[in-house]
Amino acid sequence: MEQYEPESLSAAQLAAMRRSFRNGRAALSRRSLLRASAGGALAVGGLGSLSACGIPAASKSQGGVSSEDHSAEEKVVNFSNWTEYIDLSKDKKHHPSLDAFAKRTGITVKYTEDINDNVEFFGKIKPQLAAGQDTGRDIIVLTDWLASRLIRYGWVQKLDPAHLPHAYSNLASQFRNPDWDPGRAYSYPWQGIATVIAYNVKATGGKEITSVSQLLDDPKLKGRVGLLSEMRDTIGMTLIDMGKDPRDFTTDDFDAATARVQKAVDNKQVRRFTGNDYISDLSQGDLAACLAWAGDVVQLQADNPDVRFAIPDAGYLTSTDNMLIPNKARHKTNAERLIDFFYEPAVGAEIAAAINYVTPLDTGIVKPELTRIDKKAGNDPLIVPDKAMAAKAHGFRALTAKEETSFEEKFARLTGA
Repeated sequence: MEQYEPESLSAAQLAAMRRSFRNGRAALSRRSLLRASAGGALAVGGLGSLSACGIPAASKSQGGVSSEDHSAEEKVVNFSNWTEYIDLSKDKKHHPSLDAFAKRTGITVKYTEDINDNVEFFGKIKPQLAAGQDTGRDIIVLTDWLASRLIRYGWVQKLDPAHLPHAYSNLASQFRNPDWDPGRAYSYPWQGIATVIAYNVKATGGKEITSVSQLLDDPKLKGRVGLLSEMRDTIGMTLIDMGKDPRDFTTDDFDAATARVQKAVDNKQVRRFTGNDYISDLSQGDLAACLAWAGDVVQLQADNPDVRFAIPDAGYLTSTDNMLIPNKARHKTNAERLIDFFYEPAVGAEIAAAINYVTPLDTGIVKPELTRIDKKAGNDPLIVPDKAMAAKAHGFRALTAKEETSFEEKFARLTGA
């Protein structure tokens, strides 16, 4: 584990954070909150303020800091998650999956929807994490870039594989070995987030849009293309289109991708960079095609049959929101039992049917269960990726603090932020 040191933000990183809060993954979409992904935002109200608050830096550790596990005598697990990110009963008063877990195990789940974005939530728990104290939570759900940092700082506990048989067996292969947590020693995905191409077939005159090259180069789309204001999504998808792997790229590769997008901006090919405010523009046809988040596309298609999506042959970008157990959590075993419960096929299918994000369960295992609940959802590759789609998934590699600052500054110049 690396030593924690406070990080400061450049002007570009601050701008990236504000974009994300205003209309990016941290903004409220039609039915749920998409995840904030600007890794540089971590320091605002978070890491950067630790020293000012007089909170000592976390020490190096191997596997986090446990406390006495009270799971046996305290039949409870405290679970913090994002808004509208789990199944809900028709009367909107219960979560059927959590009720089923409590009935089977006798363990009550105290479920709190207190995560609105990664940075804000980290600001709530940073004092306890840095001081080696209990946060009052047994499971937290964080996007991969922040999960990565907490693991590196030794602020979350290593999971016990003996308590996670379903999770270990049923996790989809595309999510098994992120570079920031190989083999999932400290985390398990809650849901996946896919960046794809969306287009309005009426606005394109019936033409299919299936590649980033079309977005950047097709003259018939000039002035009607949207790219995402999140650096990882736009540059990641461009890198893939150029034959580069966003899991393993150089600064030169990043600069080449930026230059390619800059050319499209200079040529007026790109109408604007958006957060999820592309939703109305795409539906109305003001944008003919754009980069989009799969969760939005699923919902848009329910309202507008002209909205289509494409998975480029070259591949697409994927990220995850992840369940972790913070240091000093009182109910580690109970938390691991709940994480494992979510990886039972019927349970995972119930959650996927409710929220329409990419399920982290293996397709062959979860699809039959999901199809029984909702045939359309079970056959939607944006929720249950088929083998061909799963093979095209690419993560975006972890960045150093220096790279984070440099890349966000370059992207800010590109977008005019």
